[in-house]
Amino acid sequence: MSDYHIRFENISKSYGDVKIIENLELNIEKGEFISLLGPSGSGKTTLLMMLAGFEGQTGGNIWLNEKSLNDLPSYKRNIGVVFQNYALFPHMSVGDNIAFPLKMRGVSKADIQTKVTKALEMVQLLPMKDRKPSQLSGGQQQRIALARALVFEPEVVLMDEPLGALDKQLREQMQLDIRELHKTLGLTIVFVTHDQQEALTMSDRIAVFNKGKIEQIGTPREIYDHPATRFVAEFIGETNLFEGEIAAVNGELATVRTKQGQDITVQAQEHFKVGQEALVSVRPGRIDLSSSCSGAQNSLHAKVKDSVYLGDHLRIQLDEQAHNFVVHLGRKTSEWDIGSEVVANFNANDCWTMTS
Repeated sequence: MSDYHIRFENISKSYGDVKIIENLELNIEKGEFISLLGPSGSGKTTLLMMLAGFEGQTGGNIWLNEKSLNDLPSYKRNIGVVFQNYALFPHMSVGDNIAFPLKMRGVSKADIQTKVTKALEMVQLLPMKDRKPSQLSGGQQQRIALARALVFEPEVVLMDEPLGALDKQLREQMQLDIRELHKTLGLTIVFVTHDQQEALTMSDRIAVFNKGKIEQIGTPREIYDHPATRFVAEFIGETNLFEGEIAAVNGELATVRTKQGQDITVQAQEHFKVGQEALVSVRPGRIDLSSSCSGAQNSLHAKVKDSVYLGDHLRIQLDEQAHNFVVHLGRKTSEWDIGSEVVANFNANDCWTMTS
């Protein structure tokens, strides 16, 4: 027997000859907050809809508590769903919207009233009970949709881009609110998003989707600092990539010679072999700029091509000598004029190297 709460076993999904998901495996632990992250058309929402029971898989098995969901209708799965468009009934009051899934399950009127009140208190909207959805803000509607998904105490809550329609400030606040609810209630939450920052902020683990497959799954720190593939490195935040091959391995350090002839010192890994193709990822926030070499293991000479003030940091782009390097500097650091000659300094432990 497995200890996993949810298991996707060799899942495939096709529409005619078009393959959306192919031979996918994914295990989710009880109480975990996992984000399915990827671009549009990568298969993440399709997988969510199969778990909810709104779509059927072409092949494979889906398990909840080691019970097959393959032939179980959606209303018997004890799974709450929150959609991007909220899907609230416009003619019903807030209270009636939240009560709807309880009525469908034959809950008594007395229990319905108690559970609706509790759900509204949980999302801090009890005074809105008698209003219609059209009388609420987008953020309030999103909270009502969340309360409706939680009111029948489901085992699992699925969220499909639930914050996509909110403005940036409200979206960031709702991210923290949902994260706090997750911690308080101990629910298993499967969250679909194409927003990298959102996934990094909220998740215990992230599954990065690309063309119907999971490229990498891991904690936010693992995904960001140790990308497994070029796609993950480029999709999760901003990064600088150098293509080359391993020129030397010396104990804990290795040298990657880029296609431009630049030697970069990186941390060696067990599988490194001289002559292997390599891709070096260096995150913009791991790089320092100075007017001279700082003693770091890697120093690239360049000129400042552009500088953009983004409030909490400066985004500096360097010229072709540094292969269009991008550097993020804290707001308290020195600003550099366009055309200034600089040195980009970073150490071996500031890089992550992928080999083919």
